[in-house]
Formats: sequence, structure tokens, C-alpha cells
Amino acid sequence: MASKSSSYHLEIQTHRTNPYGLLRNSYRVGDKVRHETIARLNGLTIEQLRMIQASIQGKAMLKEEFIVTSSREYGASYACYSLIKDIGLDKAIYSRPSEEWVRSSIAMIIGRLIYAGSKLSLSNCSSFSALWEICGVMDEVDVNTHCYAAMDRLYERQEAIQKKLASKHLGDGICVLYDITSCYLEGEYRESELAAFGYSRDKKKGHKQIVISLLCSKEGCPIAVEVLKGSTKDETTVLAKIEELQEKYGLKRIVFVGDRGMVTQTNYKELNHDKVKVISALTHKKVRQLIEEKVIQLSLFDEENIAEVLDNNLRLCLCKNPLVAQKETLVRQALLEKTQEELDWIIACKRKTKYSKEVRIGKVINKYKMGKFIILKGTGDDISYTLNKEMITREAAIDGCYVIYSDISKDDMSAREIVDTYKSLMKVEQAFRSIKTTRLEIRPIFHKTDDRIKCHAFICMLAYYLMWHMKQRLKPLFETDGTGAMRKYTFDYIMETLKSVRIQEVEFPIAPDAKTSIITKPTEKQKYILDLLVS
Repeated sequence: MASKSSSYHLEIQTHRTNPYGLLRNSYRVGDKVRHETIARLNGLTIEQLRMIQASIQGKAMLKEEFIVTSSREYGASYACYSLIKDIGLDKAIYSRPSEEWVRSSIAMIIGRLIYAGSKLSLSNCSSFSALWEICGVMDEVDVNTHCYAAMDRLYERQEAIQKKLASKHLGDGICVLYDITSCYLEGEYRESELAAFGYSRDKKKGHKQIVISLLCSKEGCPIAVEVLKGSTKDETTVLAKIEELQEKYGLKRIVFVGDRGMVTQTNYKELNHDKVKVISALTHKKVRQLIEEKVIQLSLFDEENIAEVLDNNLRLCLCKNPLVAQKETLVRQALLEKTQEELDWIIACKRKTKYSKEVRIGKVINKYKMGKFIILKGTGDDISYTLNKEMITREAAIDGCYVIYSDISKDDMSAREIVDTYKSLMKVEQAFRSIKTTRLEIRPIFHKTDDRIKCHAFICMLAYYLMWHMKQRLKPLFETDGTGAMRKYTFDYIMETLKSVRIQEVEFPIAPDAKTSIITKPTEKQKYILDLLVS
């Protein structure tokens, strides 16, 4: 698929009982002439082959002399498959990648990236995509054999595959990014022990969910995924994940980077601090506590410079984001205004209701989480309120302020490096965004058993692994692109551009038994993209 100056011709082979033609492309690489076979024409007589040969040599072939019977997506599937082979993901899945379940697994990984949807829809995509043939599945695709059975084999290999990814992208003493998210479920999951009610990051109350944890390298490359029960709390997963990094993946020394509040005081005390260093952030509650205890001062928070304070062998890096400060101020003002509006309406209401004014006011305050800013006076129906202006002022003073902490020595990492490393957790958030919504669409989860649910999440992670590598190779394209509204190239745009490279089935009315396949010639833009992706 690389860019080449083309010279197409038909070679007629007569050394066998039945003659056949090879549609070939000749091109020059340096001083050498190379040949590439594009298609093979069988079932034609020698006269018919010579007529086609003459047409290619200069005589025009009329449109009535051939029929395009089908046109299917080829370019995106070809690019993804070639990249999987190039980065060795096929061999990471299994040492013998030619086995049918491995080929089927690769097709599901690529299919998740290009088409998303259910496994059933993917098994029926042969009418519009050459994906399965490119992956080496030439038989008619059966969803039970090529999807579900392959998923079962792939799930058995998950731990071994993740070990290989860890050995490739992680090393002793390296920073490891870790975060978790939730994914809500729809329908009945009676056979699943994972489906449970819990804190929904999707803001979907009344839905059972699963919790998904993801380990990434500092560059954002996904290494390992785990599906946990929907009621699992962030902090309860940390120690087990660190043990997994050390025991399963052989990382004796690591820098564990986790989100705010993930590493609790209890967790931190149980760590072996000679082998595990931590980078995380303090909760807003803890920041306010340290300010009240005068461990840190508000005057130290600066928009440009990072102040550093030492507290019980922990380095506290004090930062301030003016954009976040503005957002937090506006959100609090809006919630206070909405709370006051509803409280004023309740207090002014003269109509008797099922609940007293005191109960209704309590519901409003809980609804908007503004209790610390409201001072209630009176009881029952004889109740009023005032704003706690002192608390509002104190809260506004720390808008946009955050504290990153670590136990890494100054010799190993500066305060700026600690803050930048913590901010790299955004790469895990980007991974979750791609897996959950923008590209890979893990939802809806059609599988009902726990092993299949886990494998489905694993396939989504491997698809993002492929996507991550594609973005790395496309950096020259993205770096020369515009910014903001002027930006032209997005990952979705590139995938759609590649999908327009088609493989077409051609028939010749003069020889009804003769059929051939022709790949459409890539445009200059498609050639450049393919050259970046396919080495």
C-alpha cells in the first residue's frame, strides 16, 4: 500500500492445464524493478485473457465489458491488521497467531475500533467489510465459533497477554498511572456477580453497574484492565493493584500515580516505601484542614510558581488553576441561587402539604449540597434561613487551589516534575473516554456472564492499545495540522478516510465464470496516512 509509481499489466500463465492471468503492478525501488500481484483471473480462455491484456495495454475497455458486483471497506482494516502484526500484538495474544481463535480475536479487536457494535453485528459485516478475510478467517463467520468461543480462549490468556504488555512498556522504577471508572448496565444481569449498585460516575441512578480499573504507562499506553464489582470503592483497589504490579509483572520498584483520595492514610501506611513511591492529590477536605491547622498558607498558592511544603516526610506541592477557580466560583453561585430560590418559595408557601417546611427545606439543601452555606433558624413551619457568608468567603478563597503530594526525594524528581506526572493521569481519563463513549463504545454490554463481560472490557482495552499506537505513528500528521477550529485531522476523520479505500469484486459478462478482486487506488492523502501506519 506504500506510494509507488504504478505500471499495471496482465501476465498470462499457460504452464498449467488451464490458463490464468495475473494482474500485476510494476514499480521501481532504486535501481530495481519490483512486481506486485493485484489480482488473479481464473476461468477464462486464452483468447479472453488476451483480449483483457490488450485492453490494459492501451485499448479502452467499455463499461459494458465488466461489472462491479460489490464494494467493501478494506483500507482501515488493512492498516489496523498490518499495525497489529508490526507491533507484535498478534504474538502477544498467542505464540502461534495463525490459530483460528487468534485470528478471530484480532478481528474482534479491529472491529471494536472501526465499527464498535455487538459481536453478532460484527460477525455479519462480511457483506460490507473485508475485515475477516484480512485477518485470515476465510470461512463463513459464525458468531458462536468466531466470537464467543474465541472470547473464551482470549479471556484465558488475559493475564499472560498483560504480562507481555507490561514487560514491553513498563520497567523497574517507572511511573505507573492508575484510575478506575464505572459503567452502568441496562437490562437483567441475574447471572452476574459483578453487576451491583454503587457510586455512578455516569450519573445514572437506579442502574446497576460494573467498575473498571486501568493501568497505563506514563505515556498513556494501556497495560492492564480489570473488571470489579459495581459497589467497589476506589481506595480498596490500590493495595491489590500495587501487589499485582510487583508480583505478577515483576516491578520491584514503582512510582504509583493515583487520583485524588485514592491513596488513603491507611493504604499509605501499609506500603513498603522503599519499593513503592506515591504521587497523588489531597482531597478538598484535607486541604481545608491543613489550612486551618496552618500547615499551609493560602498566600503560597500561586498561578505560575509551585510552592513546596514538607509535612511528615511528604512533599506538598501547592498549585492554583485560575480557570478551575472561575468555574468553581460560578458553579457555587449558581447552586446557591437555585437553593435560595426554592427555599424562599417554600417559606412563602401558605398551603398545607404532606411534609413540614422544615423537612422540605432539608430536602432542597441535600439536593444541592449547600448545607454548609445555609444557617437555619426556627423549627417546624416557623423556619427561616440566612447565608453563612463567612463560610462562603472561606470556600471562595481556595477555589482553584489543589495540593499534589509525593514521598519521592528531591534528587529523583522536582516539584514541577511531580505536578506534571500527576497531570498525566489525564491520559487515563482520555482512555476511559474513548473506551466508554467517543470511539470504542463499551456500552451497551450485551454479555450476561461475568467472564464474557470481563473479556469484552479486555477487547476494548486492546482496541485502545491499537488506537494508542496508531496515534503515535500519526504524530507527524497531527503536528503539522492546525489548532482549534482550524484543525483538520482527527482520529475519526483518518479512520473514515481509510475506510474509503475499497476492495471491489469484478465480473466480466464475456466470461461469466471469470471473477476478480481489485483494490481501489489510494489517493495521495490516503497513501501518506498508510505510509505512516504501515512500515
